[in-house]
Amino acid sequence: MQVSRNKVVVLATGGTIAGTAADPRDNIGYRAAQLGIAELLAAVPALQGLPLVAEQVAQIDSKDMSFDIWRTLALRCGHWLAQDDVCGLVITHGTDTLEETAFFLQSVLAPAKAVVLTCAMRPATALVPDGPQNLVDAVAVASTPGARGVVAVCAGTIHGAFDVAKQHTWRLDAFSSGDAGPIGYVEEGAVRRLRDWPGRDGDRPLGLDELSGVLRWPRVEIVMSHAGAGRAVVDALVAQGVDGLVVAATGNGTVHHELELALRQAQAGGIKVLRATRCAQGRILAHPDNALPEAGALSPVKARVRLMLELLRRPLRSRAPASPGR
Repeated sequence: MQVSRNKVVVLATGGTIAGTAADPRDNIGYRAAQLGIAELLAAVPALQGLPLVAEQVAQIDSKDMSFDIWRTLALRCGHWLAQDDVCGLVITHGTDTLEETAFFLQSVLAPAKAVVLTCAMRPATALVPDGPQNLVDAVAVASTPGARGVVAVCAGTIHGAFDVAKQHTWRLDAFSSGDAGPIGYVEEGAVRRLRDWPGRDGDRPLGLDELSGVLRWPRVEIVMSHAGAGRAVVDALVAQGVDGLVVAATGNGTVHHELELALRQAQAGGIKVLRATRCAQGRILAHPDNALPEAGALSPVKARVRLMLELLRRPLRSRAPASPGR
């Protein structure tokens, strides 16, 4: 007998979608991560009666996202994705670090089912909250036959994990997929797909067994190239024993000469260095003369995740453990 794969599992991590404010007109001075997932789902009539399973994985403002929560979230995703009667997952998440979580999960899972991150720009107590519709749309995507990979759904738009980025501070449609464009749209509960679902991005996924066994996360920091940039920050990080550095470079990956010299010296000393661009659109076009490896179309925050995972795949340089949470 063929098992019906129609169950959607909702994993909650907090965020604005679960936030509350004393005044329903206040969309800024709220407290994130105040409502549990059962309460959120119960408040959405369109979700009643659907085969949903809910689990509270974390309860945080996403600006405070940690590596340990990422690991827990990835392991719970792996558990539920392996169930034959589960067709897809929905993750409720804050908007601030949603793009980093999406990229991390796609990198370690590369799932054959849909893992849909959704969010809100207004708290649950707002006069017109956007979270309920985003939840309904996310469940629709997770239930769509053939949907796969990690995506984000916000304001009716489906963004792939490799491309999604928060581009606006308060607008309901705060996310963009840049040059790549969205994967598709959710229109009255139906998915209209414009391009392929996310797939592998070259590197093999980090196995969940490997992930669960991580004792220390690599310390990878981001430095920025700008007018007058010097080497002091890089020198300080090297002295502290940083494992990797991502430089948010100008334009097509260009770096101030003083900062570049410090980064090249760090690289020569065994520290992994990666260049990403500060530009919101486009990708770094590599040139044979470039001494520092480039991250292509990845933003600095996603390049940092990629470098962390690369370092996890090989032994870290011997040194004292980094401080907790780093």
